Amino acid sequence: MSAACALELPLTMPPLAETPQHSAARRAVLSSDGGSLTIASSSASFPTGAAVQIWKQDCRAGLAARIPDASVDFVLTDPPYGIDGMGEEWDHAALAGKASRASVIGSLPVGMKFDRQQGKQLYDFLLPVFSECLRVLKPGGFMVAFSQGRLYNRLATAAEDAGFEIRDMLGWTYEGQAKAFSQDHFVRKMKIPDDEKARILAELGGRKTPQLKPMIEPMVLAQKPREGTFVENWMAHGVGLVDTSQQLDGKFPGNIMAVPKPSKAERGEENGHFTVKPLRLMDHLIRLFTKEGAVVVDPFIGSGTTALSALRTDRRCVGFEISDAYFEVIRRRLDRA
Repeated sequence: MSAACALELPLTMPPLAETPQHSAARRAVLSSDGGSLTIASSSASFPTGAAVQIWKQDCRAGLAARIPDASVDFVLTDPPYGIDGMGEEWDHAALAGKASRASVIGSLPVGMKFDRQQGKQLYDFLLPVFSECLRVLKPGGFMVAFSQGRLYNRLATAAEDAGFEIRDMLGWTYEGQAKAFSQDHFVRKMKIPDDEKARILAELGGRKTPQLKPMIEPMVLAQKPREGTFVENWMAHGVGLVDTSQQLDGKFPGNIMAVPKPSKAERGEENGHFTVKPLRLMDHLIRLFTKEGAVVVDPFIGSGTTALSALRTDRRCVGFEISDAYFEVIRRRLDRA
């Protein structure tokens, strides 16, 4: 690890509330020792005076070693989807090359290759992670985990089998880009007479592979079993109920959330992550399911959006990320914040 360094970071978002739960300094310190990033405050509450603590570590080991039982309020995360190399073996350089060649990242591989093992492997990967998430959450605490439509069932089943109660499926909706593939070129390569090719093309009528334009990304809304009634659980732990005053579109909050994808300016010039979520969406989710001063955990923090939203909404964040490249992106985004 490199020698510890510290940078005074003037907070540009509204200052954290001066409460016993998180009395934060008006100025914070962003420090890095090569293995973790910390935005420290003057509070002595969990996690030991830090408004944000991000560890460069596999979350499966990090959650078990660093976070006590029933100590956090909310888990908000975007796990690897388990398709197109976006799984446990995530390799940013390989994914970038694949995207430039075929434009398939986040969808099905070229030729609609289908591997049932993808779903099984995703389930096996997420089950122990979600079991740790259940352990660290307070009774009645919520977990929201993003997924991809084709494998959402495996993610939700992993959460349920870990012990969560599945409360709903949420949907982030946006304007996507069509990715379906025409079959015309395959027909034209067939070694058959031209008139037969023309007949087949006419019969196909321009039909494409089964990929409708992506416009929704599902999330599982899961809840750790509560203790007693909803009110009793809230009075004991401060979680388990939804703040329905938090409106995304001026209406009672719904399970479909329309928010544009993040702009390049919001992502940051250096941010090449493939699945960056918009801050406005993450802010809304955090406000819906927690109160100010809450501790939010993200086991797969990626480029750091959850941490930024936690700061913007006066919450705390603990995260884990194993990629050196994304860890540096997080540092730069927090530095700018």
